[in-house]
Amino acid sequence: MNAKFQGIILFLTATLLFAIHDATSKYLIPFFAIPLLVWSRYVVHLSIMLIAVAPGMGRELVVTGRPWLMMLRALTLVGVSLLFQCALKALPLAETTAIVFVTPLLVALLAGPLLGEKIRFKSWLATLAGFCGVLLIARPGGAMSASGVAYALGSALCYAAYQILTRKLSATEPAMRQLFYTALVGAVAMSLIVPTYWNALLPTAGQALLIVSLGLTAGVGHFLLIRAFRQTPASTLSPLLYVQLVWAMLLGLLVFGQLPDLMTTIGMLIIGASCLSLALQRAPS
Repeated sequence: MNAKFQGIILFLTATLLFAIHDATSKYLIPFFAIPLLVWSRYVVHLSIMLIAVAPGMGRELVVTGRPWLMMLRALTLVGVSLLFQCALKALPLAETTAIVFVTPLLVALLAGPLLGEKIRFKSWLATLAGFCGVLLIARPGGAMSASGVAYALGSALCYAAYQILTRKLSATEPAMRQLFYTALVGAVAMSLIVPTYWNALLPTAGQALLIVSLGLTAGVGHFLLIRAFRQTPASTLSPLLYVQLVWAMLLGLLVFGQLPDLMTTIGMLIIGASCLSLALQRAPS
């Protein structure tokens, strides 16, 4: 198996792990406060980094010349996690995932003023089409919760800020250091919040395993992404990100018995096609 194909397999596995993480979160939300679930995800993720990565990298994992920007980036991901799970509480899994997938469209809009990147006419068209897809999902008179859609769009906006900050930091900060800071800052930030939501309800053994799995699927998923991008060009992998929509739809059907209606499915396809168009536009010719 050549390195490029290995990268594709790692990338697809990562998207599956992210979809499993989201489905597990949705399953646990009726039983536990959302901040508790997000806190658990970051604590487990940080523990994995401290055990598996820190001994080999030492100070290289922590020392950075841009600590405030690293912390801001990590906090935007905390915002993604909190808002996404709030959306999952109100919306089906596949629809929530699809709305958050407008992130590349938001990045395309924000990259101009924030990164000085030129926005082409085709990018504007793709962005407009993508937001039309969101309107089909959240159409007036549809079954989607307005607050859930607002949470999902807020999560997408935070994720766009996270990706832009990642671009700004990538020139000086290794991927593993960025990954460590997301785990560290997320764990510390949520540790300050979670006592307010603690109700002394202890999970069952099965629920405890699922809670721990949140950190495992998120941490391992991000690690596989890093490995995938080392072995395979981003232009090859980026279009495959939308396989996560397929995973989300399958898990939504298998775990929750939820299947999008026709108009929602069309909206999801439009969002996926718009984001795929942006990814192909960025690919080198």
